[in-house]
Amino acid sequence: MSLDKHLFFILAGKPMPASASATTMGSKAYGLMRLARLGLNVPPAFVLGTDICRTYLSRGKLPEGTRELLARGLHELEGATGRRFGGERRPLFVSVRSGAPVSMPGMMETVLNIGLTDQTARGFLRMTGNPRQVQDSYRRLVRDFTEVVREVDAAPFDALAETRAAEEQLSSTRDLDSHALSAIAQESLSLSLALTGEPFPQDPMEQLVAAIEAVFRSWISDKAKRYRALNGIDEHMGTAVTVQAMVFGNMGATSGAGVGFTRDPATGENRPYLDFLFNAQGEDVVSGRHAVHDTERLPQRLPAVADELTRMKDVLEVEFHDMQDFEFTVENGRLYLLQTRNGKRMPWAALRMAVDMVQEGLISPGEALKRLDGIALDKLERLRLAGDDVAPLAEAVPASIGTAVGHIAFDPKRAAEFSAEGKRAILVRDDISTGDIEGIAAAEGVLTAAGGRTSHAAVVARQLGKVCLVGCSSLRILPEKGICVIGGREFCEGDELTLDGDAGRIFAGALSVIRERPEAALAEVARWCVETDATSVKEAALAGLADGEEHQHKGRAQHQRRD
Repeated sequence: MSLDKHLFFILAGKPMPASASATTMGSKAYGLMRLARLGLNVPPAFVLGTDICRTYLSRGKLPEGTRELLARGLHELEGATGRRFGGERRPLFVSVRSGAPVSMPGMMETVLNIGLTDQTARGFLRMTGNPRQVQDSYRRLVRDFTEVVREVDAAPFDALAETRAAEEQLSSTRDLDSHALSAIAQESLSLSLALTGEPFPQDPMEQLVAAIEAVFRSWISDKAKRYRALNGIDEHMGTAVTVQAMVFGNMGATSGAGVGFTRDPATGENRPYLDFLFNAQGEDVVSGRHAVHDTERLPQRLPAVADELTRMKDVLEVEFHDMQDFEFTVENGRLYLLQTRNGKRMPWAALRMAVDMVQEGLISPGEALKRLDGIALDKLERLRLAGDDVAPLAEAVPASIGTAVGHIAFDPKRAAEFSAEGKRAILVRDDISTGDIEGIAAAEGVLTAAGGRTSHAAVVARQLGKVCLVGCSSLRILPEKGICVIGGREFCEGDELTLDGDAGRIFAGALSVIRERPEAALAEVARWCVETDATSVKEAALAGLADGEEHQHKGRAQHQRRD
């Protein structure tokens, strides 16, 4: 196959080719190309299109000419950055990111910091004068490369950092200094060799090719297959790969990484929804492994960046005519956009957004009805606690709305078993990842000790309409005893909990709930259906409206005890 037509560039001032589309270059890269066209700050990148992925998966190897294609792409990045991939003095480092035509949050792989080796690390240090950043980036690469490319569990690498932090009595591995990180980087190199039988590659091009192949393979990973099955996504689409110049959020006090939504994906309210961590890389925010606690400090420490993010909200929605989920990095006080896509949202939020966006003139009623077509409007409801007279066990960060009642399950398989038995489950974990999708889909709600509300797994939980509470600092899971402790009280698997997703509260036992329906919004949708003769949505909307009128006649709140 001729590969030239499957190579795309995201460079400032470069026009968008006629062949560029979400189908050919993936929705993530296509979104970045549109952002660059708007003049927003996007790191330069090149893209290997989805056809190359399909060829790789069918043949089991990259097509002939791929390395020459990579050389062309790297040459453009080197010209745009003034750095050289594998260079000794001003080395260029890249990220390798997936990007399917249809958004699949966290289901495929990403590898950051590609190009770091013993040799380029010295050039990196000369270039930045920041030994902590260099060693932190190196140990991250060794960990992620071993996990993603060599397909080895990363837990032993995480244990290296956690053990060192505990020895130094630090509250987080993110507080480790350059000396500790240097030791961890060297230990990680030895550990990678021990676990895989292969030394970590010191050739940057070897790293790049292996990472690209691993991202293509992630299209057929178990979690990606499950997500496509749940969402009716064509398995033959394949994923593109974006190779992008690294920007570093782990450079110190004026750097960081974040994820934002232009509207609240849980309620649908027209307000920014943001998570941010200082001195971090994007995986720290989206992985679900870390508490995300710096959001309120962002406007205090970097007011210009916070103002720019606020202004960007309207720019994104005017361009894409939908709520956007975007990832960004701040490097030494400068904001860079790494992704934008139509954001996943709870069904309740989808209805509110559709109504609000029509009223704002952002979309037409016909477009709004198209977005609601897959939602069972006749069944759309929200559960709230019936009373407020019970003291909560603990509080957490709400990542969705509603109330969930169910039996504690400590792992995804157990949650699925409970569901198969007709029992509602609450998945209780130290953290969740997109690999837990089976349990998230089966459970009524999710409760975690770590993580943030914009982690990939939280995004998936919201999309599935699940109540999700994250970052519960008073939750401890003791697997050796088969229990968890919430707010000082012990619980066994199978015990009942109630999660209040509106206020972020956790209660023991099964509390009574009230069912609510969005009557006014359903009435507006019913009116559109009549005007546009959108029969399939019309029936659902009118059925929902009729149910709502009946509820009003009998009394607006129905109390029910969940079993």
